[in-house]
This record gives sequence, structure tokens and C-alpha cells, in this order.
Amino acid sequence: MKYMILTYASQQDYDGMAGKATDKPAWTAEDFAAMGAFMEKLNGDLVESGELVETRALAAPVLTRRLGSKDGASVVTDGPYAETQEVLAGYWIVECESFDRATEIASRLADTPAPEFVRATAYADIRPIVESGAELVE
Repeated sequence: MKYMILTYASQQDYDGMAGKATDKPAWTAEDFAAMGAFMEKLNGDLVESGELVETRALAAPVLTRRLGSKDGASVVTDGPYAETQEVLAGYWIVECESFDRATEIASRLADTPAPEFVRATAYADIRPIVESGAELVE
């Protein structure tokens, strides 16, 4: 079964990782390097176990474009949105034996090196990937 593990951040989080101070302290270069090394190790472990299908980090919300509709017409809104509004920051697609195993993989993210104020509010979602329309109604 395939599962998607999703992580979230805000523009403020991206600014902090880029070393820009907001109402929270900026990350140090060492903080950012430690996070990168952790992610490389996690991804390498998942490649080695054969469970990683794909993983990607996503660009900052300031580079986001949201498409909606109003009165039957398409409406495009460029980011950033509210500085603290969370958006999808990255994802992993894993193929593993069970929801419990996908949860175990995602739980490793709790060990990601980051400033404590970031770790205190970090979370991930784990969702099964639907392979057919029939699975949506089960």
C-alpha cells in the first residue's frame, strides 16, 4: 500500500530557515545544515529499505499561486498568504506494509533537528493513497 506523509510550514517558517528574523528567531546556518543532513539520512534509509517512492520539498508560499472560482470565473491569487498560514511544505510517498509502518516512518520526523519553537508546533499527516475510484467509497 502507498501512503503520503505531508509536512507543513508557513512563509514565516521559510523566512526563518533562510536566516531572516521574523517575530521568531532566524535559523542559524548550523540549524539548517543539521535539518538537511537529517532529511538526507531519512531519505537514504527509505531508499535502502525499498519503501521510498518519491519525496519533495516545496518552494516557499510566496511562490505559490492559488486557483479558485468566483461567480463561475477562475480566480488566481498569488502568495504569500497570511504570514502564519500553514501550507504544504513537503511530502514523502512511501510504499510499505501497513498504515502502522507509514506512521512509524513519519514519527521519525519528530527527531528533525530544528529550533525548539519550530519543533513545538511541527506535525505531519499520513494518508493512504487511493489507487482506484472504488477505494473512495469503501
